[in-house]
Amino acid sequence: MAHFRWLSALLLLSLSAPAQSRLLLTSQRDHTFRVFDPVTLDQVSATTESGDAGHELIATRDGKTAFVPIYGNSGVGKPGTDGDHIDVYNIATGKLTRTIQLDHGVRPHKPLWGRDGNLLVSAEIDKAVMVINPTTGKVLGEIPTGAEQSHMITLLPDGKRLYSANVHPGSISVMDVAQRKLIKVIPISDNIQRISCSNDGKWVFTSDEKKPDLVVINTRTNEIEKRIPLPVTGYGSTPTPDGRYLLVALPNTDKLAVIDVKTLTLARTIPTITGLNEIIVSPDSQWIYASSPKMNQLTRINLKTDKTEKTVSAGKYPDGLWLTQ
Repeated sequence: MAHFRWLSALLLLSLSAPAQSRLLLTSQRDHTFRVFDPVTLDQVSATTESGDAGHELIATRDGKTAFVPIYGNSGVGKPGTDGDHIDVYNIATGKLTRTIQLDHGVRPHKPLWGRDGNLLVSAEIDKAVMVINPTTGKVLGEIPTGAEQSHMITLLPDGKRLYSANVHPGSISVMDVAQRKLIKVIPISDNIQRISCSNDGKWVFTSDEKKPDLVVINTRTNEIEKRIPLPVTGYGSTPTPDGRYLLVALPNTDKLAVIDVKTLTLARTIPTITGLNEIIVSPDSQWIYASSPKMNQLTRINLKTDKTEKTVSAGKYPDGLWLTQ
């Protein structure tokens, strides 16, 4: 009887235990959804996507399911196919379990979770952000961006306002999520890349591709607050979970920029591998994970020591990253 109770308790524990943390990555040019162990950087699985190609991805909060919008076979603003679906994967097995079929090609790109549990996905062709029920796959509506090439999006922590980086128009769109309407389009430059926001929702950041500046938007006024000079033009950025820093990829060099969020100044640069594109940080703000399409590599950097601790191969043109909790 005691043995039976022990087995029952063990089974209950295994059923209630959270999924093991996994680092998810999409490799654009071999159309592959990859799963890594974030501790060892060993690849756990690699699955060919259902189309060409996924650029970005996101996981459910329980760490069990991943969503990969299938963008198409070209870069932003370039001729090519227009992706019309989203792959859904079982993270534990790496298997494709279903697809969410859209009614036309929209080049779906960056996914985010709304506060209501719906999936927000940028839809470039529609100049909008789609609102999708992740369970049924039904598109519930769209939020207009009012601009071409709305490639990346970020959501303020309260979930009320959404911002998109509109690449070649060089602007940022501000949207009301609940009302599903456009509030404002903020001109920045002829060309910008990526977008992120501070943990307190006070600032939105984007990289000017015409000059080496990180542009800071005040979310209270929706105006440019400041331009922070960078050593070279930046690309993807992300705040550290502790809110102290914003990390900015510098793809044309072998460094990573560290911005002090309190002073909005460049604090330092971290030497690392060449060509970083996208960055994600562990919940304890110790580990930086970054993809380098130029080097076809995934790397891990210790933010406490500024040392690159490990680098591994990650397929052809590794891009989007997500870390499950």
